[in-house]
Amino acid sequence: MERTRTALAERIAEQRRGIGDPRALVGEMRRSLLLVPTSGGGLWSAHSGGVRWICGFTDEAALARFAGLRGTGDRPMEYAALLGARIVDEVVPSLDEPTGLAVDIATEDGSMFFPPVRGIVADGAAVDAEEPNEGRGHGR
Repeated sequence: MERTRTALAERIAEQRRGIGDPRALVGEMRRSLLLVPTSGGGLWSAHSGGVRWICGFTDEAALARFAGLRGTGDRPMEYAALLGARIVDEVVPSLDEPTGLAVDIATEDGSMFFPPVRGIVADGAAVDAEEPNEGRGHGR
């Protein structure tokens, strides 16, 4: 039986095929409940290209693929369920470095990165904001 994709996973698939509307994709991300692994009391993230990426997953199957690649074995991975809007509007601005959202990173041909730019994250946390906030790392 084929699993049913979430609305966000569908929008990601459309975008990857070149037929999606980027604004609709961002809107769907904001409305979607994402599963974010937790570690040491915080949200799990990775650094790449001078950006911190908070990793979120569209469903438990996508999270399980990630856990399998991380080598957690049969141990369940703890996670928080957060709306995408909460991640990009509240969590990202609270961090002291450029931070974006990476969705379904362990899903072959199904991942999507939402970089820390205006229109995706809060303006004060965007690396392309006209006046960067004091104390935030902006790749300088």
